[in-house]
Formats: sequence, C-alpha cells, structure tokens
Amino acid sequence: MKELLNKLKACQEAMEWAGDKSWQEIYNTCHRGDWLLWLFKRTNPDDLKLLTLAKGHCANTVRHLMKDERSIKAVDAAIAYGEGKISREELDAAASAAYAAYADAASAAYADAAAAYDAAYAASAAAYAAYAPYDAAAAADDAAYAYSAAYAASAAAAAAYAAAANAAYVAKKENQQLTADICRKYLPIEVWNITK
Repeated sequence: MKELLNKLKACQEAMEWAGDKSWQEIYNTCHRGDWLLWLFKRTNPDDLKLLTLAKGHCANTVRHLMKDERSIKAVDAAIAYGEGKISREELDAAASAAYAAYADAASAAYADAAAAYDAAYAASAAAYAAYAPYDAAAAADDAAYAYSAAYAASAAAAAAYAAAANAAYVAKKENQQLTADICRKYLPIEVWNITK
C-alpha cells in the first residue's frame, strides 16, 4: 500500500498513519472519512455515483449546521444522484446553487467580521475617551487599571477560545470517525480497485 499511496501523492500525515498496514487493515481502521473519499476517488475514478452517494451521506452529518436551503438541497441531491434518482444535470444544478450559497455566506461572514472589528475598535475608543484622566497621577492609576482589566479580559477570552477550540477539535475528530464509518458502509471493500 505504501507504494500506491506514494504514487497517488497522499499527504504526509496519511502516509505516516498507513505505515506498513495492509489494504484490509487500512480500510478497516481508517479514522478519517476524507482520506477514504480521497483514496476512492483516485482508485475508482469511474464510480462517480458511489462516490457521490458516500460524500452526500458524509455531508449530511453536518446538516444541522447548514443555514441556507441551497446547501441542504445539494446534500439531498448528492444522495439522490448516488441512488440513481436524479440526473447528472440536476446534481450539477444543485451543486451550483450550493456554491452560490457558499459565496453568499463567505461574503456575509467577512462583512460580519469587519463590522465586529469596527464595533470593538469604536468601543475601545469610546472607553478611552470616557475614562480620560485629568492629571498625570490619575493617568498612571487609570493606565494600571486599564492594563489589569485588559489582561483579565484577554485571559478570559483566551480561556474561552481554548475551551471552544478544544470542543471543536473533539467534534472534528468524532466527525472524521463517523464519516469513515459512513464510507465503509457505502463503499464496501469489494468495490474498490485496490488488490493489496
């Protein structure tokens, strides 16, 4: 398997994980659906329906996070195409609509981030203006207080970020395992064009 993965230019992390494992062992123990989808696409390039069916079911695991109906319809279309219920043209139309939803969401996220930054900057400026000291002694006291408050806020933000990042990491790992199991369900080992 090492030669095949190298020939297909698998990422370093996947190569290290696969090591000297046999194909059977890789298939049975792979903990990442994205790796299995990647490998299937490269070894079974003519099995678009099976690949799309597996991808649709993998995407369906995060359906609850989808805010735009076009994204949800694209997931449904992928599954329907994989099951032979819609045409490639219908799948392509749903994919185009989902890409438009993605572009809209990316634009909105950028605008929201810019607005949040502007609001934070304005709040900072307002706080600075409101607490402008009248003399040098007061300035020193205010600076020390502001530094302590800023440090405490920064520490709280860092702790909240770390907790959120840890939760996101755990959720990501759980989803990778879930999607690997989905791949094994919809892409049984017998259909793969791998003989080792």
